[in-house]
Order: sequence, then structure tokens, then C-alpha cells
Amino acid sequence: MIEKETPVVEREYVIPLRAEWSKVPSYKRANKAVKAIKKFLVRHMKIRDRDLRKIKIDKYLNEEVWHRGIKSPPVRIKVRARMDGENVIVELVNMHEKLKFKKAREERRQKAEPLATSSRSQSKEQKDAEAHEKTHKHEEAKLEETAEKKLEAKEKETAAAELTQKFEKESHMNKKHQIGGKVDKMAQVQTKKKDMKSR
Repeated sequence: MIEKETPVVEREYVIPLRAEWSKVPSYKRANKAVKAIKKFLVRHMKIRDRDLRKIKIDKYLNEEVWHRGIKSPPVRIKVRARMDGENVIVELVNMHEKLKFKKAREERRQKAEPLATSSRSQSKEQKDAEAHEKTHKHEEAKLEETAEKKLEAKEKETAAAELTQKFEKESHMNKKHQIGGKVDKMAQVQTKKKDMKSR
């Protein structure tokens, strides 16, 4: 079977926008203008299923619609529409100077990026060695952290044991110092607390 090649269809249109964006509130005008462009092109480029997602608007055209804000989009706009398979790519025809300058600058940057990345690139072996070193250092740091945590836990346990011994010694000392056969009030309170804990 021989596949038919679809011919490249390219057309220019002046799309009226005022009639569409005047139907909505002022804070929705630019959105409506973009939708109006898509609806116009779906109809005139003969997209059979009327799917607006098949219309791809160029970012410079979008900027032209939005550059005066959401409340005042242009009244009409001249565009170039080109079929690309099932999709339609839409570009702005008459760009003002700022957009031309911006487009040229971005094109220069895109050309310069591959050169910059290739000059900075390292061999795969060097990258693997660096990654291995980073993971090794990370594992060592984790081991050090766990050792420090274990030491802290042991120190807390010993401190708690020392406090309990000190408390017991004080309670014994209070019991020893009885006056007239009566136990000191502090010792009585401490013994009651111990009894409550043991139950």
C-alpha cells in the first residue's frame, strides 16, 4: 500500500475578535479572545471533529493577545495557520519590534545551549565516580549519626540510674533521722509515692 502524503496547508487570516470578547465581562476578555481564535481556525481550517485542542497557538501570538492585559485584547489579529498532521499551528504574522527582538534573542540562546552543554560535559566514568563518592559519604554520615544517637541513649540511661540512686539515698537518710520515734514528714511523703508507684 502506498500512503498518501498530506499536503502542507498554510493560510493567513485576519481574525475579528471584538464581536466575541464583547459578549463577556471585561475581566474575561483575553481568555475569550484566545478561544475565539481557536474557534475561527477550527472552522476555517476544516477540522472535522471541531476539537479546539488541535489548535496550537504560538507563544508570541499568545503574548500579543495578552500584552495589554486581560481587559483590553486586540480588536483583530493577523495570523498564519499551518496544518501539521492533525494539528494546526498558529503564528503571529505582524510582530511588533519588542516581540521580534525577544524571538531573535531566544533563538540565539537555543543555538548557544548545545555548545555550552557539550563543553561542560564530563565523561561517564567521572560522573559515576562522583556519584559513588557522594553515596559513600552519605552512608558514612548516617553511620556516625546512629553511633551518636546510641551514645546519647546510653548517657541518658546512666544519668537516670544515678538520679534514682541519689533519690533512694536521700530517702534512706530521711528515714534514719527520726525524731522521737516519728518519721520526718518528707520521708513519709516519699514512701507514700513509692507505694503508689509499686501498686
